[in-house]
Amino acid sequence: MCDVATDMFSTATERDALCGFLDQARDALIRKVEGLSDKDARTAATVSSLSLLSLLKHSAVWERRWFQIIFAGRSFPDEWPAVPDEGRDPTFALSDEDTVESVAAYYLEQIAVSREILAGGDLDARCARADLVDENLRGVVLHLLQETARHAGHADIIREAVDGGRGL
Repeated sequence: MCDVATDMFSTATERDALCGFLDQARDALIRKVEGLSDKDARTAATVSSLSLLSLLKHSAVWERRWFQIIFAGRSFPDEWPAVPDEGRDPTFALSDEDTVESVAAYYLEQIAVSREILAGGDLDARCARADLVDENLRGVVLHLLQETARHAGHADIIREAVDGGRGL
């Protein structure tokens, strides 16, 4: 079972290590929007069009897609596959209704479901949507870990450019 992220976590088993490192990356990403106004969280502070809020929304959408759709085989109306808009990934797009509070809450909801799936799943179990990804649960966790850590790094740079905030 994956417990809530902490500074220290067990690496006694492969599952403990995977859960711990993934939760640590998730937590780092979430902390980057803490204390920011919605306006600041929407600021694209580098030459990229990425903002802290768009990174968080993208991460929430893909957390759901990887664990719930690709691995568990669940379906949600109008979510998959996403149709690219002029080459841009629409999962980064923000609506007027998106706020730090609403996007962070959505991400935390998706993380909770992912944790349930991971806690009950065999790491060697194959993805239900093999037509999309021929992988097992272990591969899904490793992919999400890599992507979430990458986006937490992007968020470090953006947050520092927005208000000088530094550190994980």
